[in-house]
Amino acid sequence: MGHTPSDTIAVVGAGVMGRSITALALGRGVHVVLVDVSEEVLGNARAEITQQLRHGQFMGAFPGSPAPGTLTTTQSTSDVADAAVVIEAITEDASLKARVMADISSTVPAGIPLITNTSGIPIAELAKSVQRPAELAGVHFMNPAYLIEMVEVIRGPQTGDDAMAAILSVLERLGKKTVVVRDAPGFVTSRLLHPMINEAARVVAEGTASVEAVDRLMHGCLGHPTGPLRTADLIGLDNLADALRLLAERTGNPTFEPCELLMEKVRRGDLGRKTGRGFYDYGKVLS
Repeated sequence: MGHTPSDTIAVVGAGVMGRSITALALGRGVHVVLVDVSEEVLGNARAEITQQLRHGQFMGAFPGSPAPGTLTTTQSTSDVADAAVVIEAITEDASLKARVMADISSTVPAGIPLITNTSGIPIAELAKSVQRPAELAGVHFMNPAYLIEMVEVIRGPQTGDDAMAAILSVLERLGKKTVVVRDAPGFVTSRLLHPMINEAARVVAEGTASVEAVDRLMHGCLGHPTGPLRTADLIGLDNLADALRLLAERTGNPTFEPCELLMEKVRRGDLGRKTGRGFYDYGKVLS
């Protein structure tokens, strides 16, 4: 690839989070190998990552204005073997993540940490699929990753000291502030945020308040940056529903099941900003 492993990361999955993490790394001068199974998705990702880089530069997200890293796109996971760290960022589907993690684990050499960007699947569960559980940890990046400064780092029960040190070093290189938490379904942020969004949708469904009123109150009275329902549209309502189902299954708490209003929107394909409509109407489909 023409780069040393220390200045290259691999990102597996060119969806919303994969693109955002890639833009973060490139903006910080780190080279990225971005992997996806679809050449069309990779092409769309390149265009959007370029836009995100411009946005990040405009917002002052990359102090010192380093020369951007170079982006290599590929459909082969074998191309991640030379990276300093591999970040899995595919959809929040436990069985699919497990298959991809097994593939990555068989490709990268010993000593290369493996990060799963999951919003709530326990690391201990995913560790069953990798060859070296001591080298696996979770990092829950928030979207957009290049603007939100803090990340939640999840240390699994088998995560080793060397992997943790290497992962924290990479995150520092990416300009992130970190809080390390123990492994549990939903960790901290999703365990608190996702049920709150679900309850906000129930309040709307019951006719207590409009979408706009809920978000205005949560912003104006409780300091939520955008309001829970606008946040839901950014997360993606399908992703949110999947995460809530996982949380309900793994905690045994049925109140975490996605509410009917949320599921209606998912069934209609109104998934939030990425489709142009969710709780709000954005006027066009965002690619």
